Amino acid sequence: MAKEIWAVAHIYASFNNTIIHITDATGAETISRWSGGRVVRADREESSPYAAMKAAAGAAEEAKEKGVFGVHIKVRAQGGNRSKNPGPGAQAAIRSLARTGLKIGRIQDVTPLAHDGTKKPGGRRGRRI
Repeated sequence: MAKEIWAVAHIYASFNNTIIHITDATGAETISRWSGGRVVRADREESSPYAAMKAAAGAAEEAKEKGVFGVHIKVRAQGGNRSKNPGPGAQAAIRSLARTGLKIGRIQDVTPLAHDGTKKPGGRRGRRI
């Protein structure tokens, strides 16, 4: 039997889009890259769970064709001085990767944390509309 190939699925889930990027274990070689914008027509739907689900399924199928057996998942939100919570597509993308038959290794949050950089935009009383 051939050696089982493990990859890393980087899921970037903002509130405007969801990007699924599958690389080899080192992160140097791209195996597959899909985003919510590839599967829906309207800009406002790029970040939806449906778009994330379809994008993750497409990325997983592409990875399986290239011999990937399982993935370790790294979920990332915007981070820094912006939102530390991943967007609505993160959970749907993880669920879709599991449904396609890929084994799931570990799931970790790799959102960058601010350590006193620039001031958050919007002023003292926040952004007023």
